[in-house]
Amino acid sequence: MNSRQRRGVILLLLSVVCALGAFAGVISVINDVNSKVGPEVRAYRLKADVAPYTALRPNQFEKISMPERWLSKSAVTDVSTVHGKIAVTQLKKGSLLQSDMFVERPELESGEQEIAIMIDSATGVAGKITPGDLVNIFATFAGKTEGAPDQSRIIVSNARVIDVGRLTPIDARDGDRRDVRREAVPITFALTAADAQRVAHAESFAETVRLALLAKGSPATLRPGDRTYTLDEDKNR
Repeated sequence: MNSRQRRGVILLLLSVVCALGAFAGVISVINDVNSKVGPEVRAYRLKADVAPYTALRPNQFEKISMPERWLSKSAVTDVSTVHGKIAVTQLKKGSLLQSDMFVERPELESGEQEIAIMIDSATGVAGKITPGDLVNIFATFAGKTEGAPDQSRIIVSNARVIDVGRLTPIDARDGDRRDVRREAVPITFALTAADAQRVAHAESFAETVRLALLAKGSPATLRPGDRTYTLDEDKNR
């Protein structure tokens, strides 16, 4: 083997060594990326905004894939878990579904039934009522005869709220100015049959229906005479 052939062999060996080194470098980079990224898993993100305290459905989310190591411990990987749940706060489009975004919808107790009424945003406790809260439901009725005083009544005390819907435009009542835009929120209560009838009657015939939010864990105790009120009662004091 002459000197030219020896140089050719040496160059060939160097080329092989360099190729092996480059290959090892690529493998090292890939392994490093894999060690940092890891395997991908499925996750879910919101297709659109979701209002607080509204029921969640699987079709509100889209499935995506992302590295498992990038997911928080509270990330939800099974969208079926949202069945029967409600959002605890405003959820934004594109947000990753987390277990702390929702809670179980309150259940009815024995003898209770659901009833929903529209509460005017101007007369309700705007933005402060959430599922599980207790409220007193007030209704104001016009006097039955000419000259009879209007009367305010607590028609239901300690009513338990189980759902709060979206703010919705509603038709103006008779006598409202046409340029006044009224909005109301559908609020669902868990009530006995008798209390549900009182609420349904008030929604149909009362001048206004208002809610009074009670302190957490503090049901109201009404004294005799607390349920009704007329302005004459103050005048006579």
